Amino acid sequence: MASIYGKNIRISIFGQSHSEAIGVVIDGLPAGFRIDIERLQFFLNRRAPGKNNFSSQRAEPDVPEFISGLVDGVTCGAPLCAVIRNMDAKSVEYDDFQNIPRPGHADFTAMVKFGGHNDSRGGGHFSGRLTAPLCVAGGICMQFLERDGIGIGAHVADIAGVEDIPFDPVAVNFELLESLKQASFPVIDDRRGKEMLKAVATAQSGGDSVGGIIECAAVGVPAGLGDPMFDGVENRIASIVFGIPAVCGIEFGNGFNSAFLRGSVNNDAFYMDGKSVKVRTNRHGGVLGGITSGMPIVFRAAIKPTPSIAHQQESVVLSRSSNSEQISGRNTSLSINGRHDPCIVPRAVPCIEAAAAIAIFDMMIK
Repeated sequence: MASIYGKNIRISIFGQSHSEAIGVVIDGLPAGFRIDIERLQFFLNRRAPGKNNFSSQRAEPDVPEFISGLVDGVTCGAPLCAVIRNMDAKSVEYDDFQNIPRPGHADFTAMVKFGGHNDSRGGGHFSGRLTAPLCVAGGICMQFLERDGIGIGAHVADIAGVEDIPFDPVAVNFELLESLKQASFPVIDDRRGKEMLKAVATAQSGGDSVGGIIECAAVGVPAGLGDPMFDGVENRIASIVFGIPAVCGIEFGNGFNSAFLRGSVNNDAFYMDGKSVKVRTNRHGGVLGGITSGMPIVFRAAIKPTPSIAHQQESVVLSRSSNSEQISGRNTSLSINGRHDPCIVPRAVPCIEAAAAIAIFDMMIK
């Protein structure tokens, strides 16, 4: 159950970074919907590696093969299965780390969890490579949502302390979100985007990496979606967003900044806009009590620095005897060279959008 998400639709992600293929099974999609394959491929290309000097040069076309669930491009009610072939895996690059857990990766915890039988090549099932099938599912859900007037988009809000202009939580609109999807580097202020890229280049030249923040918005979501306490909109979105390997934090609306404000400042004043109830500030990020207010849903996800860096780092060499569960080892050091992103944030933008689309669509089709 670890890699399955959803209640009304069920998303199951399978495969490893260096297995023959990775993929997704989506169960519960409504029948009779035509998927725009060309638009879906454009969405996947935004996440794919090898697009510029700041992404992994692993050359993967990331073209999904639909094994079931579609007839002439239209959903037929059967579980939809899409497979993406791994075309450019270089497993030899990981031979030296088979028994040496890389700092910042899931190598050690996976080794403990699966008794040393985990596939550590490229991170195995814990790899960011698995966000490709996530984007297949999210891209499809996004097309369903757009049919109902709901738009989802995101931008790079921060890299290495260089901040983009934030979304206006009241006025963010479908047109802005769509324009960001067309941009080669999705920021609202291109000047600040160039400063971000300089910060990435500086870290890369020093054999290091940087992280950042992605801000995502969903517009057109009706009021009343979600449930209180344990099944709220924030819970559902956060659950799938944390499935993206690099995510290390999430906040909605004012988030942690709310802790430093008084209630008189943090509260959103209601007013009537014709026959609609709206708020003037939307500091709550579109969700109150786990239920949508009808205002844009706005959240931010923190993305950690890519853990694969060329710096010398401390680790351990581990071994497990064939007749014992005990792990023994000794101290060592390592540096990681190869095809790694010095900053994963830009490629994670469509992944955040995909996760939000899946969560919202799953709640919409009750």
